Formats: sequence, structure tokens, C-alpha cells
Amino acid sequence: MAEGEFALIRESGEAGLIRPSKGWATFGDHDLYSLLADAAAAQRDEAALRQYAPLAEETARRYDHKLYRAIAHRARGVAHRLAGKYAESQFRFDHALDIFQQMNTRWQIGRTLFELGELAVAQTNHTVAREYFTRALSEFEVMDALPDAIRTREKLAA
Repeated sequence: MAEGEFALIRESGEAGLIRPSKGWATFGDHDLYSLLADAAAAQRDEAALRQYAPLAEETARRYDHKLYRAIAHRARGVAHRLAGKYAESQFRFDHALDIFQQMNTRWQIGRTLFELGELAVAQTNHTVAREYFTRALSEFEVMDALPDAIRTREKLAA
């Protein structure tokens, strides 16, 4: 997602919470904050992660939305990794992965394995990183998630 697209989602979504419009009629705050936290994680936007990941987690918990709880855990894992808090990052990624595996959400599993690979790279543990990236690639290939598979192959080749 391009940076401009993230800004547009952010602006439209926040306006939708203030003044619900026809397009956002069935879109709740938990949907919005999960989307924004996930987009911030993909963009590696630390400020947006600090703003939206806690809101995503709180609303997911309030609505008892399992998928969004896992997305919030992953977003917070990215935030911790970017801040150099690797133990907290590992904890969050492990929680996210556990929930995604219980739900059998292959794409989300692959995305979380990819983030675990990024964490291992940040810790200069290239053997573990390769294992995570290989597992992520397997998940992406099974479901023909081409952009994610390509990105993961690039990581494996690096």
C-alpha cells in the first residue's frame, strides 16, 4: 500500500467515525482501527502504530473479535520490533500466530511468519529468519498469494 493510500484510508475512516456516511454505514470502529493498525504495520509507520494498534486491540477485545485481536497483536509486534523491544515483539507475534493458526487463516499465518522472519533479521539470526521466511512462502504459495510470495522470495534471496 502506498503512503498516499494509507493517508486516504486514514482520513476517510476517521471522518466516517465522526460523520457516518452511506459508504461506512456497516463499518464499525473495530473494523476501522484494525484496518488502520494493519496498514500502519505494513508501512512501518511508528507514529500510526502507536496511535492505532492500542485502539485496534481495545476495540477487538470489546467486540470479542478474534481475528482483529490477532491483527492487533501483530501490529503491536511490529511496533515493538521497530522500537528494538525484541522480547515484546516475539511475545506479540507468537500470540497472533497462535490465534491465526486456531482460525486456520493461511494468509494471516504467512504474514505473521514473515514478520517473525523480519524480527529474526533484526536480531541478526539469519538461520531462524530463513526458516520463518520459508514457512511464510509455503503458506503464500498454497493460496497463490503472489505479491506476498514474491516479496518473501526476495527476502530469501537476500
